[in-house]
Amino acid sequence: MAPLGNIVEKTGSAAALARARQRAALIPDCLVEARRVANTVIAGWHGRRKRGIGENFWQFRPYVPGESLSRIDWRRSARDDHTYLRDKEWEAAHTIWLWADISPSMTFKSGLGLVSKEGRALVVVLALAEILARSGERIAYPGILEPVATRNAAERLAAALARSPDSSGMPRLDGVNRRSDLVLVSDFLDPPEDVIARLDPVARRGVRGHLLEICDPVEETFPYAGRTEFRDPETGGKLTMGRAETIRDDYRSAYLARREAVAGTMRRLGWSYTTHRTDRPASEALVALHMYLSGMPSNRSAAHAREAS
Repeated sequence: MAPLGNIVEKTGSAAALARARQRAALIPDCLVEARRVANTVIAGWHGRRKRGIGENFWQFRPYVPGESLSRIDWRRSARDDHTYLRDKEWEAAHTIWLWADISPSMTFKSGLGLVSKEGRALVVVLALAEILARSGERIAYPGILEPVATRNAAERLAAALARSPDSSGMPRLDGVNRRSDLVLVSDFLDPPEDVIARLDPVARRGVRGHLLEICDPVEETFPYAGRTEFRDPETGGKLTMGRAETIRDDYRSAYLARREAVAGTMRRLGWSYTTHRTDRPASEALVALHMYLSGMPSNRSAAHAREAS
């Protein structure tokens, strides 16, 4: 009889291989859909303005300890209790780091969702890569794709993702420098303190970040009633509830509290946080992210998203 450890290891390896094959089969369709979505929303858009060394005003953002005091805008800071820096526009292309969560929890899809969370995350990231590459930006993906400035960046990223193994949690972000943008697309279901602990140091060294939370409709609404079995896609663990509706209110409170804990902290650090449900068009998420990258106010993002849908 084989040792139990060997059996578990072989079972885990087989599951990982099956997931890798499943994602490899999914990527081509995601790339096609990404290009369709990109072509839908790109009409009429102009190149992104970028912050950096230049003459034109870019934006105010919270001061981060360690940055030059000479860049503090004391007049703007005097309006409230926060200290703000004045950023200038940067006309040279810089790097946008993209990342889509491909952990097992992202494979979830209910009957109310149009696609799985993984499928939507991949489409949004590939569509964003397509749009940014057309604008001459440098695209990168932690641990998979080094910064490149080429028109076929989305295709190269898709090929790299098709060969990548499953991930668990966020990637190493050591290579993301302070003049880069970072776009993270995930369900962010890890404990809030873990997510914040990983991202707080990155935000504090001057990286401009954008988080897009992908959720399935049932994760927000919890429509279950009666006897229901829940399965953890990460561990395979199961939980059976005799009357699932009895925990609906507590579940919703905990779910939204987790979201607000992460979103509130990130926004205080000057990052954006957007939520997107898989029963909505992918174009809405793409427009919102692109507008944040362009420095446009969120209310304009919402208007463009409605037009695109």
